[in-house]
Amino acid sequence: MSEKKIPYKIYLEESEMPKQWYNVRADMKNKPAPLLNPATLKPMTAEELGAVFCKELVNQELDDTNPYIDIPEEIRDFYKMYRPSPLVRAYCLEKKLGTPAKIYYKFEGNNTSGSHKLNSAIAQAYYAKKQGLKGVTTETGAGQWGTALSMACAYFDLDCKVYMVKVSYEQKPFRREVMRTYGASVTPSPSDTTEVGRKILAEHPGTTGSLGCAISEAVEAATTREGYRYVLGSVLNQVLLHQSVIGLETKTALDKYDITPDIIIGCAGGGSNLGGLISPFMGEKLRGEKDYHFIAVEPASCPSFTRGRYAYDFCDTGRVCPLSKMYTLGSGFIPSANHAGGLRYHGMSSTLSQLYDDGLMEARSVEQTAVFEAAEQFARIEGILPAPESAHAIRVAIDEAMKCKETGEEKTIVFGLTGTGYFDMVAYEKFNNGEMTDYIPTDEDLAAGFAGLPKVE
Repeated sequence: MSEKKIPYKIYLEESEMPKQWYNVRADMKNKPAPLLNPATLKPMTAEELGAVFCKELVNQELDDTNPYIDIPEEIRDFYKMYRPSPLVRAYCLEKKLGTPAKIYYKFEGNNTSGSHKLNSAIAQAYYAKKQGLKGVTTETGAGQWGTALSMACAYFDLDCKVYMVKVSYEQKPFRREVMRTYGASVTPSPSDTTEVGRKILAEHPGTTGSLGCAISEAVEAATTREGYRYVLGSVLNQVLLHQSVIGLETKTALDKYDITPDIIIGCAGGGSNLGGLISPFMGEKLRGEKDYHFIAVEPASCPSFTRGRYAYDFCDTGRVCPLSKMYTLGSGFIPSANHAGGLRYHGMSSTLSQLYDDGLMEARSVEQTAVFEAAEQFARIEGILPAPESAHAIRVAIDEAMKCKETGEEKTIVFGLTGTGYFDMVAYEKFNNGEMTDYIPTDEDLAAGFAGLPKVE
């Protein structure tokens, strides 16, 4: 098909929306290692996980055999309010860079939450409501997940308690107020409202917090309240499953114009958007049907993939959650207070960790100032102000496009634009004022985190 016929934005019809989520674990030869009970170090049973998570979500978490799982009609009806999301050809960026590369981005910021997080939030709220629960608890870093969950809970009339990483709570007051507008209660973490929060504050006075801290508090809040369960916005297998709508729509849009990407790029914190974007393409690679170059992009200040260890570790700082085998910096690692709050997690999805360990994708770490340089360049050329998290993918997409300019190769690059940055203006202000710095943990910093890894045979 002639390139001239490819529009700036490729929209799908409502009828082309996915009716099933894709479970990439079904096609993985080496399955992700099971979650372990922190007390017994034995694989977690469905009954044990059911004390923390909704029953149906537990079934999805443990399912590594069924490639497709039906999306309930109620969830698909909600999706129709903002999906399908557009796949955009970055013609203006290509022209400005002078690159022969073709650049596409899947834009997930076209909903009130401003990010891809709503794809899983509505699913998790639906299953909580279906189970007859009163409410749910969660953590949030940048605030996008907390915002999405508060919207989903309002839709299903559920109570929503959010523990927001303290540095983000202070940096992003408007994101906090959006959550409250949708009815959520928002607590800066670590806090003195939970036993684990008080313990963390005693051990790390003045800490800016981390996702690991907030997870510990949210889990405690759920397990000590009748009629509540804990929900998580990233890392878990169930979340990557729900987010597969991103990749499924992307693939359908590309297939309509006979476009085959060479490089697929996503930012990586816990793994939700990266896993969702690459899943159907990774499935083709696993089945030997096609080959793609996948790149996970993480902050240099929190380099789980590129400098972490592949080991069993606690998913939270308070060590109350199950152990997951993942690339990790250690549950005690407190990242610097960078401005990509959604990527400030010490570990990575067990599914993505296994794929990375099997050599099926690449990982790169990038520094904060270089990320914001790319974010501003993209905003000025493509007209969308990207979230700091998304800008990590933009940085590497531009880098790859410039390599094509040097070599003359006409590669097709696809990246995930996971959300907008309109609530991140404190970060943009610091960058514009020249006050932003780059922090890269030393080997000694990382060694302290590794020293706390649990001993698992």
